[in-house]
Amino acid sequence: MYGKAFAPEYQGALSSLSVNSSLTQVLAAGEERMRAAERDGSPAEVARAGLAVAEAHRRLGNVAEADRAWKAGYRAARTAGDRAAMAWALWSGGTLARQRGALRLAHRLLGLAAALGEASGDPTVRGYALAGLAETGRVQGDYAAVTALHEQLLAEARERGEARHTVWALEGIAQMHRNTGSYDTALAMFEEAAEIARQGDDMRGHAWALRGIADVVSVRDGDTGRALRLLTEAESLCRRMALSSALAYNHKMRGNVLYRAGRYEEARAVYTRALEEFRAMGEQRGESLARLGLAKTRARLGRDPRETAAELAELEHRLSRIGLHHVHRMVREAYAELDIAP
Repeated sequence: MYGKAFAPEYQGALSSLSVNSSLTQVLAAGEERMRAAERDGSPAEVARAGLAVAEAHRRLGNVAEADRAWKAGYRAARTAGDRAAMAWALWSGGTLARQRGALRLAHRLLGLAAALGEASGDPTVRGYALAGLAETGRVQGDYAAVTALHEQLLAEARERGEARHTVWALEGIAQMHRNTGSYDTALAMFEEAAEIARQGDDMRGHAWALRGIADVVSVRDGDTGRALRLLTEAESLCRRMALSSALAYNHKMRGNVLYRAGRYEEARAVYTRALEEFRAMGEQRGESLARLGLAKTRARLGRDPRETAAELAELEHRLSRIGLHHVHRMVREAYAELDIAP
């Protein structure tokens, strides 16, 4: 039995905020609380408020502001001698690094966060940091290295009855199954995640799960209508919370669904929109995926094969540098799909 989802990154005076609070609301409340804590000379409360500010900026796609906020929160936590708060700040910084494509930095910061979380006796931040490490490995495509950690964290979340973390782990494992062709298993896990998120009133988790279901029913069943309806439902949840990153990934997935259905003109428009959104927030993985979808779509619409080959080659080089192995494999597969020589 799972309880209602909660947001442990909203701490101190901000702990009354809901997991579904709009990010603009979180940002306003966090900045107000941080200014008050600075006036009161309370570095511990500055750190707690700074965490909420950093996470709100990150999820809104305000990369530079998020970077300043997590670092300021870490300094305040260190001044207060609060190792758990230091760990939370490092978790936020590591998550931002992954979003920006700085995967080595993400591994380093999240590893430090996990160690500090364990040393401080805060199992929640330790769990979130380990989850961050698992997710970083997953987005790189290193499934063999992180599958066991995903499953361990899923078991721990189930045992605690923690809805939000259970949903995260289910979605991560489901994504790996989907990417390796185990569509039935992936769909069952995405559907379980959606139901737990719905019962726990976790709109963010529900939106991601709906996106996963849409992907599977599109690629496995060719059910374009259902996939698009699911994505429309998920988009409404993203907009209610101002989830910029999740919304951009939703649009990218809509492009995928339209591309698979042969609706290339529509797909081109949606991929272009997603690409602009990813670039605005410095999301390199999303930008690469949107560029790949757009390149394939343009090829289907009659683009010169030499231009497509040149773009795919540039994407290959970029992805090799970033370390996104799974996306790199997708680019290699695109040559064969489009019958273009590397």
